[in-house]
Amino acid sequence: MCGFSGYLRDGGPRPGDRMAVLQAMGEALHYRGPDDQGVWLDPVADFGVTHQRLSIADLSLAGHQPMVSESGRYVLAFNGEIYNFSDLRLLLEQQNPGILWRGHSDTEVLLAALEHWGLSRTLEALSGMFAFAVWDRQDRTLALARDRMGEKPLYWGWQGATLLFGSELRALEVHPAFLRQVDRGALALLLRYNYIPEPHSIYQGIHKLQPGHFVVVRAGVHDAVPEAYWDYRAVMASGAQAPFEGSDDQAVDTLESLLSASVAGQMVSDVPLGAFLSGGIDSSTIVALMQKQSLQQVHTYAIGFDDKAYDEASHARAVAAHLGTAHTELYVSDRDALAVVPDLPRLFCEPFADSSQIPTYLVSRMARRNVTVALSGDGADELFGGYTHHRYLPRLWAGLSKVPHFLRAGAVRMASPLPLRGKLEKLRGVIDACSREALYSRTRSFWNDPAAVVLGATEPDSLLRSQSLDPTSWRFVSEYAAWVMAMEALEYMPGDVLAKVDRAAMANSLETRAPFLDRSVVEFAARLPLSLKLRDGQGKWVVRQLLYRHVPQPLVDRPKKGFSVPLAAWLRGPLRGWAEELLSEPRLRTEGYFDSEVIRHVWREHLAGRANHAMRLWSVLMFQAWQSGKSIG
Repeated sequence: MCGFSGYLRDGGPRPGDRMAVLQAMGEALHYRGPDDQGVWLDPVADFGVTHQRLSIADLSLAGHQPMVSESGRYVLAFNGEIYNFSDLRLLLEQQNPGILWRGHSDTEVLLAALEHWGLSRTLEALSGMFAFAVWDRQDRTLALARDRMGEKPLYWGWQGATLLFGSELRALEVHPAFLRQVDRGALALLLRYNYIPEPHSIYQGIHKLQPGHFVVVRAGVHDAVPEAYWDYRAVMASGAQAPFEGSDDQAVDTLESLLSASVAGQMVSDVPLGAFLSGGIDSSTIVALMQKQSLQQVHTYAIGFDDKAYDEASHARAVAAHLGTAHTELYVSDRDALAVVPDLPRLFCEPFADSSQIPTYLVSRMARRNVTVALSGDGADELFGGYTHHRYLPRLWAGLSKVPHFLRAGAVRMASPLPLRGKLEKLRGVIDACSREALYSRTRSFWNDPAAVVLGATEPDSLLRSQSLDPTSWRFVSEYAAWVMAMEALEYMPGDVLAKVDRAAMANSLETRAPFLDRSVVEFAARLPLSLKLRDGQGKWVVRQLLYRHVPQPLVDRPKKGFSVPLAAWLRGPLRGWAEELLSEPRLRTEGYFDSEVIRHVWREHLAGRANHAMRLWSVLMFQAWQSGKSIG
């Protein structure tokens, strides 16, 4: 786990001290890789790359980056882990008997694969989480690539005559060519989803490279378009055409075999390794398979809250005791959690408003005291149907679709003056949806018309909005719940879940790994019929059956709680002064990003207790806090 950044510039006079610029870009990502820093400048082309290393495999200098290939043609900067690098190394040795190795890092294997096989074949062969930049000194081209599910981040884009790229925006901000212009359309997306989905970023001209994509760029050519080397939609289509036809027991056996292999591969590390354990289905399954394959006690970590409504530490403790892990828990008060809030703009390189970012940061900070790598259960909900709405949305649409749309729209107009609250208020916001896709889009939107709130914004298309407008391209996914899961695996998981975990963990120099996102597990999940995911009023049925083989059912069967904090109460209480300053009418008017009347009205309603607008306000507050420390346009 590391961080890298760099630039490629069109012809013309070179900037003054290129080395100093690159070193500053690297220092901006120091926390992502505190163990080593490397800088490489092309003596001919105006290209440079820097790398910050968090040493996980091959702790020697043989793993130093940026790494130059054996021939001298390629230069690689890489963030992540290649889990099958030993197999790839053996294959490369068989095909190239004279190959020479400097060490035993996965970086060197990746570089050798790129040199001997080329980009496309290498990407197809990789199993892991990764983002990398490889410079071809002969052709003077730069290739950027990102892993299949989007575990590792990669930003890129032209700023005038300079291409900038890197693991996080803060490295790009250091370069003198960076323009610092906020993309108001992306800001509207933030208000809609509480995160900014790929390929957008908060800055104009800067993109997130989408999962499963690569792009090849060269100086003077600014119209390069990313290409997919792996397509989750094609995986879903293939799974629908060739579904799993075995018995229930065979499905559980297959999942156990695949997930055990994934866990084993992700437990390889030259530094201390552990796991997050909430006591829920996903993390408990990963820890159970870890402990089963480990000769030593697995180190597990959980945080608890003094507020019992949000505390799951006792459940984690019970699972840890049954499995025999070396368990550590930390109870945090509201004061501990609130102390993180002022640091959030520093921890997240662009505005991000999933409030579970706070406990995720806290558990990462605790784990880093003892380990450098932590496995997690991320990805199971999206792949196997773990969210409550995977079950209730199909039922809701089945009922709504029986009522003609004009009647439902009329009911909304009649109910609009009524002071509804809670579930009735939510229902009023969705009952006039014209399609099942539009219904899901409504439930995922915190602001239904964010472009009316962000001044001067035109909201760009996101994957979810485009599917709501043109659902026919996904009609091969016949079940509504399967379509919802696919949307979340493609957009919500990389844009929210994985981005949150990466930033919160890397702010503590902690590497996280997600065994559920191994390619073999993802492709198996795509083949499973919905009945093996949603059954008996519960989600993740097949995962639950696997877990019950290792942990007694009563220890883990309980309603899904999520990693949440009492945000609504905080905004009316200890965070009120902080929020009031960021949302003051003079400030909103002066900065000119939001319609101050709308924001102030929502804030007043929340303070008065007439509505719970915490999640709507949090996106505005995260942007306000983020931009207050930057000179942006």
